[in-house]
Amino acid sequence: MDLGGFWLLLIGIVGALGVLKWILKRANCWLYETPLGEMQYSLPPGDLGLPIIGNMWSFLKAFKSSDPDSFMRSFVTRFGRTGIYKGFMFGKPSVFVTSPETCRRVLNDDEAFKPGWPTSTMELIGKKSFIGISYEEHKRLRRLTATPVNGHEALSLYIKYIEEMAISALEQWSIMGQFEFLTHLRKLTFKIIMYIFLSSESESIMEALEREYTTLNHGVRAMAINIPGFAYHKALRARKRLVAILQSVVSERRVQRKDAIPKQKKDMLDALMDVEDENGRKLGDEEIIDVLLMYLNAGHESSGHITMWAAVLLQEHPEFLQKAKEEQELVVKKRPATQKGLTLKEIRHMEYLSKVIDETLRLITFSLVVFREAKANIKIGGYLIPKGWKVLVWFRSVHLDPETYLNPTEFNPSRWDSFTPRAGSFLPFGAGSRLCPGNDLAKLEISIFLHHFLLKYRLERLNPRCPLRYLPHSRPTDNCLARMWKIV
Repeated sequence: MDLGGFWLLLIGIVGALGVLKWILKRANCWLYETPLGEMQYSLPPGDLGLPIIGNMWSFLKAFKSSDPDSFMRSFVTRFGRTGIYKGFMFGKPSVFVTSPETCRRVLNDDEAFKPGWPTSTMELIGKKSFIGISYEEHKRLRRLTATPVNGHEALSLYIKYIEEMAISALEQWSIMGQFEFLTHLRKLTFKIIMYIFLSSESESIMEALEREYTTLNHGVRAMAINIPGFAYHKALRARKRLVAILQSVVSERRVQRKDAIPKQKKDMLDALMDVEDENGRKLGDEEIIDVLLMYLNAGHESSGHITMWAAVLLQEHPEFLQKAKEEQELVVKKRPATQKGLTLKEIRHMEYLSKVIDETLRLITFSLVVFREAKANIKIGGYLIPKGWKVLVWFRSVHLDPETYLNPTEFNPSRWDSFTPRAGSFLPFGAGSRLCPGNDLAKLEISIFLHHFLLKYRLERLNPRCPLRYLPHSRPTDNCLARMWKIV
């Protein structure tokens, strides 16, 4: 081949690659925007990315880096602060809503939006759990489970056991030397939730459940690649094992309840088996198991992580730690001499500690997003969300918005003094009819642990500059390797 022929070939290859790149970049637009006709010109600004992959690669890249907010910042940089952007996530055309107004509208409008979680997530969490069922079924299930989980009487009963477990754990950790604070907190909150659910302290059952649940949780935000070695495949296998373990527990309990005299003390499993709606319908095994798995996340995973971050952030800010400690000392000082342990009334009057927890929830944003789906063509903020498109309510943008929170990346519980955020700008547990059902239980666990930690203990991180992981939740890569000591 002469030199002229070589250059022609090279130009042809480069040209073909350029055309292929152009086709790939336009493919999702042709598939999902062009069929909308004139309506496509009312779509929010954004980028649907490449076929199949969409924006998932840039999402995972950002959240596996030290700057997870670079993902959404790229949309703002390219398209301006519109508060709403189009994209392609988890294999579906999607719209991100990132402002308080748009988030509030989506979360509260059950007529226009329904749950839109990815199929992969539904397979892991359960089709009968709160995140997947219809609006009417959700109302029914929430009504049936509200009292056993978040009712005043239930929370009051849980306090004594949570307090005993927290005191015992803190004492043990203070003599252990170095230990992984997050790992041990997760074990503690798991033990607490298992007792509340099943009255079980069986180490073998708890270890098996915690191991499988941890594997499942790591697959929730992973790409749905069901091939051995990938996180999603491992999570599916873990769910099967989890369901098998819980099914055996539920079946055994049904036999015990049939053959034995009813217990005076009931746990949550008893309560879920007993509740029935106005038509006399009770929960089936699948519903019970999916509800238990859902509450594992609310009462174990979130409370463990937020407790760790609250303790760490307080330790890093002595002025806030001292203020929180003084409040807890006052709680004990005001207590009648005959009273042993905390009461629900005391916990609900811990005003500054509540601000510490809220500030931690805001800054860490345990759940970065929830999923909805448009039931029809919906207009928000002047833009169209087409019927069937997914809507991702992006909590991180809301909680770190400098227009709402001055210096939003700083930990400052005192920002909540005489400050009420406008509707939609503080969503740690979501909003609307699908507000996280375990929020009161989670905050109860966190408050009780921090009460005893602040009174008698201090924490020293051994790797304070340890890098963070952001998926599935924000945490130090060393699981907060630390030492704890008791103060006199």
